[in-house]
Amino acid sequence: MSVPPAPAPTPPPEGSPDPAEVAGQATRSLQGLSTELTARVPQLLEAMRSVGTGLELHTTLDRICETAAELTDARYAAIGVVSEDGDGLADFVYHGIDEAAAARIGRLPDGHRGLLGALIHQPETLRLADLASDPRSCGFPAHHPPMRGFLGVPIRVQGEIFGNLYLTEKRDGGEFNDYDVHMVRVLATEAGIAIGNARLYEAAKQRERWIDGSVAVTTALLSGSDAEDALAVVAEQARHLADSAAGIVLLPDEEGGMEIVAVSSDRPSGALGVVVPPESRIIADLLDGRAVFIDDAATDPRIMTDLARGYGPAMMLPLQSDGRVLGTLVTPRERGARPFTEAERTLAAQFASQAALALMMAEAQRDRERLAVYEDRDRIARDLHDLVIQRLFATGMMLESAQRRSVVPEVQQGVGKAVDELDVTIQEIRTAIFALQQGPAEAPAGLRTRVLREINMAAVPLGFKPSHHFVGPVDTVVGELTGKNLIAALREALSNAFRHAAAARIDVVVDATLVLPDGARGVRLTVADDGVGITEGGRRSGLKNLKRRAESLGGASWYGPGIGDDGSGTTVVWQAPY
Repeated sequence: MSVPPAPAPTPPPEGSPDPAEVAGQATRSLQGLSTELTARVPQLLEAMRSVGTGLELHTTLDRICETAAELTDARYAAIGVVSEDGDGLADFVYHGIDEAAAARIGRLPDGHRGLLGALIHQPETLRLADLASDPRSCGFPAHHPPMRGFLGVPIRVQGEIFGNLYLTEKRDGGEFNDYDVHMVRVLATEAGIAIGNARLYEAAKQRERWIDGSVAVTTALLSGSDAEDALAVVAEQARHLADSAAGIVLLPDEEGGMEIVAVSSDRPSGALGVVVPPESRIIADLLDGRAVFIDDAATDPRIMTDLARGYGPAMMLPLQSDGRVLGTLVTPRERGARPFTEAERTLAAQFASQAALALMMAEAQRDRERLAVYEDRDRIARDLHDLVIQRLFATGMMLESAQRRSVVPEVQQGVGKAVDELDVTIQEIRTAIFALQQGPAEAPAGLRTRVLREINMAAVPLGFKPSHHFVGPVDTVVGELTGKNLIAALREALSNAFRHAAAARIDVVVDATLVLPDGARGVRLTVADDGVGITEGGRRSGLKNLKRRAESLGGASWYGPGIGDDGSGTTVVWQAPY
């Protein structure tokens, strides 16, 4: 039962009082009480000095627990940090129980019931001779050490309840007395000041980290990275800053849903390419520009995908700029992890806005590059048609005239073969012109045809046509998601060869008969050249893209020696399951 405490010291003023003033008030209030209490004032002052040292919040809480236990000669001390909604504990810091004992006890108190829960809703000093005698007590879990004597004191930060300081089990077996109550009350006041300073420091550091993350995203774009790099940076930075299990970026798809286009996670994931259907109620909110915060993704009925089963609290933030929703940023935590605080939600929303602006910059850059490519393709097509074909045609006519005038059979035969070769060359150039004039929407659906189209497109800037070879039923067994990523990998590999390899020969092989190490069936793309190889210290963003794209599908990518003399050049291998 509750024991009325001795007369309390003068209550601390609202806000953050000066520590020296608090100590002075405490000392004045203790004067005249007893010789024993007065003798403990130096110990109290030393405890206050120790509590006020340092700025890291969790370290400060540990120090408060340890100092309170020493001040009252208690075996155990703990601080229960009240959650933002005031309905439970967001954190529980303890002293006196080793890691092995804590592991046997299991889950920490959540403050939803029992004596700790009662102190959350009635934050006042409570002293008990025997915990079990209080009707609000609900007992201890298995393997918990026995505890009888109890002293609980609320900790206020700037006038608001931060949590409660709990002390149990005096080492001499006695009860907590009035002197202990006085000491702990004064210590709790100083603890409130120290915690307030630590929270301000942590908030400043947290804002700094989120700002640095926004800068990293912007820098990735301004350094010339492509859109996929930018999305990967957004996912990676968001995951790190939000202390989440994954960072996921989704973009709207043609059917009204959202497709996962970038994933950052330590666990293997087949999330890339998964589409959240438009029937999900969350999609409507996100496309309207409203953020969605989820307590438990695994059980939320609004998420219509199996990928959410392994996650708990999650933030789903629209990537919007100038009223336009470009996509969604998702940062889920593991099941059972702490929920996101209001400060984290605000900082994450600001980060998402900055990331959306970065994505708009990337989109504008892609549009400029695409326009430049189309203009260059039109110019090349015109030059091929107006100049090269006309000259080849004129040359063929001259050779045919010379063939008719010649009386030597061998010469006639040789000139005839040359004319035939010119005709074949003209037909190949016309095919290339047709490919140059095709738009992206005209790309045929078959994987084999798409591979050939990429090879024909690459032939123009390369100055020669890469050779190609298909193994197995490429068009029938390779799924759309894997095929789409294979085409992107081929485009990246051919682009790298054109920009960096200075190659005279490129061989492309698509093998759909591959058996992966885990026994699954897969497809392998090999692009080999005889160029200069990969220079030491050069940029490898393209190779990283290939590797990330393959691993997101459960595959792999690597590179090795090329097909030139003595292994010169580079061979890039990309493989993934169907």
